[in-house]
Amino acid sequence: MAAELPPTKQRIAEIFDSSKPLVNSKLAYLSGLSGEELECLAQAWAKADVERRHRVIPQLVHLSEVDFKLDFSSTLLFCLSDTDETIRLQAITGLEAEENQLLIAPLVRSLKEDSSAQVRAAAAIDLGKFAMLSELGKLSTYYADKVYTALLEVWNNKTEAVEVKRRALEAIAPLNLPRVKELIEEAYHSNDVKLKASSLYAMGRNCDSMWLPTLLTELSSDAAEIRYEAANACGELGAVEAVPHLIKLTEDEDAQVQEAAIKALGEIGGEEAKQALHKLTKNAQPRIRQTAKSALKELHLCEEPLSFKL
Repeated sequence: MAAELPPTKQRIAEIFDSSKPLVNSKLAYLSGLSGEELECLAQAWAKADVERRHRVIPQLVHLSEVDFKLDFSSTLLFCLSDTDETIRLQAITGLEAEENQLLIAPLVRSLKEDSSAQVRAAAAIDLGKFAMLSELGKLSTYYADKVYTALLEVWNNKTEAVEVKRRALEAIAPLNLPRVKELIEEAYHSNDVKLKASSLYAMGRNCDSMWLPTLLTELSSDAAEIRYEAANACGELGAVEAVPHLIKLTEDEDAQVQEAAIKALGEIGGEEAKQALHKLTKNAQPRIRQTAKSALKELHLCEEPLSFKL
């Protein structure tokens, strides 16, 4: 029966036929779908069992990461309306690297209307790349306003889940607007440690030195999560003033804080940071040694981008 189908419809139907092996070369047929091909996808998708759909989407995401010629964005956008929460999450993950402004409307729809807080949070994170593009002058005012308005509405929604609100804050942070700075301040003074942690992350993405005194203070917070975010933010700001504090944090009791401090030293650079990193490459712990070597490599590439040697 399948042989009687038109070629395109047959190829797509075979992909979702659980009796047949899932072959990467055939998954490529889901790249660049439009018009009638998307209709074929909708028909095959409706007939496919859940297990097959769960296998197809992660594989598409993987293929898009290893072969930049493949464009599964149409297929993944189609999946945003699936009834399965995991499928919708996977679809948003697959769209992370896509910067086409036409993705903004469906992502905003997911942010506002999806029944899952996890999906709404993922949509907020994905919209963050467009906020960054806007700040870099690479997004039109029309689309920038849509992103800003949608994320601001989420923050102002008193019934929204904290996880979604904090991701919206992190996403909107690159925009150099007075209201954005007010949001970051609001979150910082919140009694919710998760929101406070997100405010520190947002300070780094906001790239304003006005946040530096706060970040330096929080490097000695009692909460590991706060020290971790403060260290990362200092790295984002390239804050030389933070280097002595970060060197101390390389001996922190929390492993993630240690690694964040080492990474930040590599981002900030300078002689003091470089000496500390060289010393850490001889640390007794393999994890510390490797993190320091990676930080030094990144630092060296920033200083001499045409060189690939340490």
